[in-house]
Amino acid sequence: MKRYGSVIGVRPEALQEYKKYHSEVWPEVLEMIRKCNIRNYSIFLKDDFLFGYLEYHGTDFQADMAKMAADPKTQEWWKIMGPMQRPLESRAKGEWWASMEEVFHLD
Repeated sequence: MKRYGSVIGVRPEALQEYKKYHSEVWPEVLEMIRKCNIRNYSIFLKDDFLFGYLEYHGTDFQADMAKMAADPKTQEWWKIMGPMQRPLESRAKGEWWASMEEVFHLD
């Protein structure tokens, strides 16, 4: 299992809508997340930043992320979420959510 953390901004004017969508995530989106070997997935909010945490239990993260990105229902979800988000300028090329470096962990 590998842990991943990422961060992105959320547009203040879209915050309530973003929270509403995430209180009722579409079942097809949740199922695709599971099919892509993601477990223990959370998104936290502080001010206008979202912190995402997930645990990956598969063997080919890139392939699973490509599978998720190819899913029509996930694409529909992302099309709604995208305008509500504000990617960090410091993110790596090709990233939407900026990857974070894990500097400490305790089980």
